[in-house]
Amino acid sequence: MKLGYTIVYVPDVAASLRFFGEAFGLAQRFIDESGQYGELETGDTTLSFACHALAESNLPAGYVRASDAKQPLGMEIGLVCDDVPAAHARALGCGARELAAPKRKPWGQTVSYLQSPDGTLIELCSPHAV
Repeated sequence: MKLGYTIVYVPDVAASLRFFGEAFGLAQRFIDESGQYGELETGDTTLSFACHALAESNLPAGYVRASDAKQPLGMEIGLVCDDVPAAHARALGCGARELAAPKRKPWGQTVSYLQSPDGTLIELCSPHAV
């Protein structure tokens, strides 16, 4: 078993792909012709976005929309980068909301938290300290 992908349900797939591209430099891998599903180039595990209409067709009992929640959902997308403060500032300039400024943790890693315009909770972190 291995993790193949993460799908985030969002109001506007193209807007989410654009935000993650501009804020974090992640290239768009794919978007289907209907615009309901798209993927970013993120290595072995794909970060994907699907529209709320697609989620509703898959989850008939409903779900919590991150884009409508007052607080971030209890899950995050973790992006590893060498310069957390610079990446954090760039994301803010692209429309992210700051939840926690970059901070060096006791184990040596620098970490920050943001919320994307589509409601996704994002952790930016430096590589794990050895």
